[in-house]
Amino acid sequence: MARIPQFVHLRSRSQYSMLEGALRIKDTAKRCAEMRTPALAITDTNNLCGALEFCETFIGQGVQPIVGLTVFLDLGLPAQPGQIRREPDGTLVLLAKNEVGYANLMRISSSAFLDVEPTDEPHVKADLILSHAEGLICLTGGPDGALNRLIVAGREDEARQWLDRLEAAFGKDLYIELQRHGLKDEATAEPHLLDMAYARELGIVATNEPYFLDRDMHESHDALLAISEGSYVLEKNRRKVSPEHYLKNQQEMADLFADIPEAIETTLTIARRCAFRVTKHDPILPDFGDGSQDESEILAEQARAGLAARLDKIELAATREEYEERLEYELTIINRMGFPGYFLIVSDFIKWAKAQDIPVGPGRGSGAGSVVAWALTITNLDPLRYGLLFERFLNPERVSM
Repeated sequence: MARIPQFVHLRSRSQYSMLEGALRIKDTAKRCAEMRTPALAITDTNNLCGALEFCETFIGQGVQPIVGLTVFLDLGLPAQPGQIRREPDGTLVLLAKNEVGYANLMRISSSAFLDVEPTDEPHVKADLILSHAEGLICLTGGPDGALNRLIVAGREDEARQWLDRLEAAFGKDLYIELQRHGLKDEATAEPHLLDMAYARELGIVATNEPYFLDRDMHESHDALLAISEGSYVLEKNRRKVSPEHYLKNQQEMADLFADIPEAIETTLTIARRCAFRVTKHDPILPDFGDGSQDESEILAEQARAGLAARLDKIELAATREEYEERLEYELTIINRMGFPGYFLIVSDFIKWAKAQDIPVGPGRGSGAGSVVAWALTITNLDPLRYGLLFERFLNPERVSM
């Protein structure tokens, strides 16, 4: 039997790259197993939303999951002449080697959305990434990478300065990334990238950056990109990817980089260095209160006071004793199942939202059957008036958040 070339895709965009990626995790895992791919990295744009599903699904197919991130950068470079709106300076790809690296990925991803102006595209300051390099492998970003963009723009001094900063932060965890999709910018940048890699003794790695499974999905994916920009398929000046951005098999990638076999071999080296996956665990809720009272005591106090306030303002649908008995019954179940903190936390943010004039609905689903939720103003429906059952929401036979 002929030996299958060993190659690992270290960049892929799942459906969690909203209106950008079209690799459905379940389908991709099945395809990787069929292609005998030993591992695959998910590197969605600025987010880690698919990490848990990705890891669970790929482990189930016997394929090693590698959790990563494609992040947009602000290098702090001066704006170019005629530039009206400041755009990110390019991308960087980060892969988690271990738990510390994953924690840094979460910090970086959060910053992309929280530490920017409301009108800006999600992006991260370069200094934040460089200061959170521990546990991470860095790829320079392909044709959309900041390094490539600077080279193609003829700003080689700035490109070298950026590479200096990356090398100082990541050391031997930094790899020069090469892509070959037949694009002009890729061909322009490649000789410069190779010169930089050999001069600095940095690793060279081949990536393909698949956005969809098969070549014949390119047309539909192109429509997806048009939708993401609010434009039309026929418009010329919009973002596009090539038909070559599909999930190539190992032989196709080996043939594509036959002149630089080390770039293929490096993908295996990187995969072996990544030994982390996201695992399931029970929900982690913050402690409510200052520690002087048990959460069940706080809940009982707030619920009883809240019910009294409610009953003083409405026409009762039952006797006051029936409301109070129902409340005590629910409190017993809530405490037995370990959920007093959950009710207090939800009540806290609902009350805050209402105080800020943020619209909050009257309650939906089975939660509307809880007198405790009504007393805490989580919901605004009287369960006894409408004959709603608490057991549909919470009961000892169904212990679940």
